[in-house]
Amino acid sequence: MLQNTVVVQNQVGLHARPATFFIQKANEFKSSIWIEKEDRRVNAKSLLGILSLGIVGGTTIKIIADGADEEEAVKGLVDLVDSGFAEEAR
Repeated sequence: MLQNTVVVQNQVGLHARPATFFIQKANEFKSSIWIEKEDRRVNAKSLLGILSLGIVGGTTIKIIADGADEEEAVKGLVDLVDSGFAEEAR
């Protein structure tokens, strides 16, 4: 199991469109992936789960992956959040 902490850089956080970009990226990996905010952990491949966390810009989240490609999964998702979803918005 691998995990990394990241601060959500975009203003709207993980709502609506950024959440769908995040889920699309998470689904590229075979590993089980979760997002943790404070002490709540949800499936990172679930729109309802992500939206239930109420992640706004400036929120610190933890991305956790467990599986064969866990390292690539965590790195890919952290990079996506660090970019503020800039590449996906084009």
